[in-house]
Amino acid sequence: MNLGITQINCIIFCFFFVSLLCSLGADKAPCRCHIKTGFFLLLTLVFLVTAITYVSEFSFNAVFPDTLSKKVLNQIRSYYVATEYLSARENQTTFLTNNSVQQSPTQTTTLSVNHHVAHPSNYHFILDEPDKCSQWDPFLVLMVPVAPHQLEARNAIRSTWGNESSVQGKAVLTLFLVGLTGGAEAQQKLEEESRQHRDLVQSNFVDSYFNLTIKTMVIMDWLATRCPQAAYAMKVDSDMYIGLENLMSLLLSPNTPRQNYITGYLMWDRPVVRDKNSKWYVAEELYPEQKYPTYLQGMGYVFSNDLPEKLVEASKEIKPFNIEDAYVGACLKQLGIVPSSPPDPSQFKAYMWQYKREDFLSVITTILSSPQQLKDIWKDVKRPSIKQIRME
Repeated sequence: MNLGITQINCIIFCFFFVSLLCSLGADKAPCRCHIKTGFFLLLTLVFLVTAITYVSEFSFNAVFPDTLSKKVLNQIRSYYVATEYLSARENQTTFLTNNSVQQSPTQTTTLSVNHHVAHPSNYHFILDEPDKCSQWDPFLVLMVPVAPHQLEARNAIRSTWGNESSVQGKAVLTLFLVGLTGGAEAQQKLEEESRQHRDLVQSNFVDSYFNLTIKTMVIMDWLATRCPQAAYAMKVDSDMYIGLENLMSLLLSPNTPRQNYITGYLMWDRPVVRDKNSKWYVAEELYPEQKYPTYLQGMGYVFSNDLPEKLVEASKEIKPFNIEDAYVGACLKQLGIVPSSPPDPSQFKAYMWQYKREDFLSVITTILSSPQQLKDIWKDVKRPSIKQIRME
């Protein structure tokens, strides 16, 4: 127990009082003094415990009145630290973290911590490529949320669809967005990777599964502030195969809108999970509706590049919850924008359970099992067909 000045003074006074009584009666009755000493020590102990308890309770209540102490405890509950990224398709979870300890020192905001934890104004970029779009002038920007430690996934993308800088005569740019690494050594490696490839953007949120909503909104903020000149953008997971030729054909179609447009694998009438044991659990206080509005599955959706700024603005009004793709759907609903069904929905696939080259030649997105599989499939898809060989 750490005693304050008041408690220490109380102890000194009690022992001084006992000693004085003993000294007064010591010459007349030494034996009786011992009895008195024991008696007074007992009384002193009782008095001391009572005094310390009273002073401690008074001091705590003076500093932390009931309402303030509740706020402090509630804040503490939101300061869980999550240091490891978990894929959206894994069965483990971490908790949504409050980032206020990681905010820019110059950042001031009146936004509620719980209400607007996903709003990009709460964060700043540690690694950035602010001039990339002005130098590249891309028609399409592919933004890949990825964990800091997933170097193999980034390198697989860099050697496959992320290496395509021009498709059907249109410039394409691929960038990776990461959160905090969780260590100085890992951060140093990430900075070296950034200097080598110039394709990394890092923001100061804890990189975890439950922070994917934050990650997505930071992506939207980067597109709105660093790359407004792009015509389209795509949020695409790091374990995806992207058929860029098919994607570009979709975007260049005269029927594809240039504004308020977003498409991908549509999710209709999805119920909100209220089971607290599920990693997809969302509390009613965060999202009170029983079903989500129509949204795009988060593996990969493409949108006109006027939407990022609008989504960031809409997120001021929507409480964040950890289902990032459904959260984007909630922001779209706030904006009055309905996701579009792709002209050929079969081009946006979740999984293809066996590899057939002809299937991969026709899709836009599908999930793969490993970075090596991406490299193998890309190599096979890009090889000349028998028909092409004969024509040559």
